[in-house]
Amino acid sequence: MTLITRRGLVAGSAVGAGLLLSGCDKLGTQPAFRKILFSGDKINHATQRALSNRGALAPEFRADQMSPIFRVNGTHDPATPDYNAHVAARFADWRVQVGGLVTRPLSLSLADLGALPQRAQITRHDCVEGWSAIGKWQGPMLGTLLKAAGVRDAARFIVFTCADLYHGAPYYESIDMVDAFHPQTILAWAMNDQRLSVGHGAPVRLRVERQLGYKNAKYVARVDAVASLAGIGGGQGGYWEDAVGYDWYAGI
Repeated sequence: MTLITRRGLVAGSAVGAGLLLSGCDKLGTQPAFRKILFSGDKINHATQRALSNRGALAPEFRADQMSPIFRVNGTHDPATPDYNAHVAARFADWRVQVGGLVTRPLSLSLADLGALPQRAQITRHDCVEGWSAIGKWQGPMLGTLLKAAGVRDAARFIVFTCADLYHGAPYYESIDMVDAFHPQTILAWAMNDQRLSVGHGAPVRLRVERQLGYKNAKYVARVDAVASLAGIGGGQGGYWEDAVGYDWYAGI
């Protein structure tokens, strides 16, 4: 694995590119408008798609703009026997399984992920709890993995299953195919030019930069292409969506 420094950012991650947002994207940042726009799952997703440019880049920042402290959100440590064993082995045997509606299921080690074309991006993490932080993330684009696996036309969502447990069940999240193939959606194994810490999701976490922090699943172990979210968890597309009614589409 080679860490990409600021001068080695991949093409397309130029500083400030994400500022080229549409007028409707700017409108979508207004609290009153967001309350109306994101008031229902299927309605909010369809409306948001109609009113904003889903392909636009999230803002990217300079290295000197990175936050000196980047808080941990969600689980600080899965602390299960299996995860503890992986930590002790420095994740040498960790595998990310890519399956579901694909023609070529994959089982990828950290070395495999590091050998793929890499993207590095300095972006802002916006937490639903009300705080933000700017950090640098590196990893292969999710779209690269999905293409390698031969994702099928019937797939409409990508589901991420994680190593941390909530009420005895693995944490999970999901995104649609638009976000799955967005160039800033990556499976990050590095943060701020270092391997991910346990608190920040080691060894692999999702970065989907145009959505709120809870969509950026940590401790990713499985990536599955599915036709429907029905029957997965509580059917709402993610742990927090099931548990407390968070919006499934958390676009920012």
